[in-house]
Order: sequence, then structure tokens, then C-alpha cells
Amino acid sequence: MSVLTVRTHIQRAMTKLGARDRAQLVVIAYQNGLVRPAQPQS
Repeated sequence: MSVLTVRTHIQRAMTKLGARDRAQLVVIAYQNGLVRPAQPQS
């Protein structure tokens, strides 16, 4: 996958979700359960 393809996918996700930047995409992903915080290693 090329860098341009990744940028295109990110831009389309931002447009569809109304996100202003990549950080907001991460917040949306956490809020919707798409990712979970990492568990601390002991």
C-alpha cells in the first residue's frame, strides 16, 4: 500500500466522520470501541 493510498483513506475517513484532524479520528475510534487502551505491562 502506498503512502498516497493511506493518505487518501485517512482523508476520506475524516470527511465522512467530520473529523478535523487525525487526532480526532483516534478519539472517534476510541469512543466507538474500534480500539482499546493498551494494558500496562508488568
